[in-house]
Amino acid sequence: MSVEFLLTISAVFLSVGLATWCVTSLVFAGTTPDQRRLHELVVQAPRTEATRETPTLTEVPTRTAERLKRILPLSPKEISRLRRRLVMAGYHDLTPTLVYSASQFACLAVFGGVAWWLLPPGTGWILALIAGAIGYQVPSLVLHRMIKARQKLIQNGLPDALDLFIICLEAGSSLDQAIIKASNELDVAHPALTEELRMLSTETRAGKTRLEAFRNFAARTGVDDVRALVSMLVQSDRFGTSVAQALRVHADTARTKRRQRAEERAAKLGVKLVFPLVFLLFPALYVVMLGPAVLQFVRVFFGEMAL
Repeated sequence: MSVEFLLTISAVFLSVGLATWCVTSLVFAGTTPDQRRLHELVVQAPRTEATRETPTLTEVPTRTAERLKRILPLSPKEISRLRRRLVMAGYHDLTPTLVYSASQFACLAVFGGVAWWLLPPGTGWILALIAGAIGYQVPSLVLHRMIKARQKLIQNGLPDALDLFIICLEAGSSLDQAIIKASNELDVAHPALTEELRMLSTETRAGKTRLEAFRNFAARTGVDDVRALVSMLVQSDRFGTSVAQALRVHADTARTKRRQRAEERAAKLGVKLVFPLVFLLFPALYVVMLGPAVLQFVRVFFGEMAL
């Protein structure tokens, strides 16, 4: 066997062994009796007998996040930026941030290792670096698509929520009560928007000002229509104008934008259908329509032996 082949086998073996060690140390770290006892005495609060009998499955995400935070080389600025993106995708905890970062390094190792294993030894390391860089960006691309999909769901559900706001306000309810009512009514039709409205209601009940809660709502969603709604509500609250009337105007605008987006997608549909028609449908259609004629042409001009 060549030296390059032996080096490749050794590198793969060491990579698999290191990955196995990282996973086992991450899962089983701190599980000895002394470490568990020390953790209970120093970190955890005293537990009652009923609490001791309860499974500690709720502590697993927190412990995993703490271990990932010690392992991954992430700065506070990077964690803050990742948390903003994950919040836009619907993940509001710290654990998904660290798991996302770990998945980036895992994809880098997997893509690079597979490329190193499959490609020729001479240029394998260059292509392995390229494959590793591509794998490192895969979680970011997936997260970007998740953010766009969630923003589209919130954008499509906003006019319905505004209509419920208007109905509740004209019936004599306050804006906070209208938000709670809308979050309950839209739970099935628009779950993403319902989740954000409930967080908005929770922040206002927890003591935050309405202005701050609405700005956090706009920052969490990242939707332009929500930012416009927040600006409109701030101006209405500042100048004392009718909130219901302002919401009605904004609801009409949001509904018009939703209809325009649907018309835009319908207009693009013809262009998107060109490639499936040309490369998939038309060849099969030509074979079905022209096949018998071609066979008859060959039979007439070249005889039965040509077939």
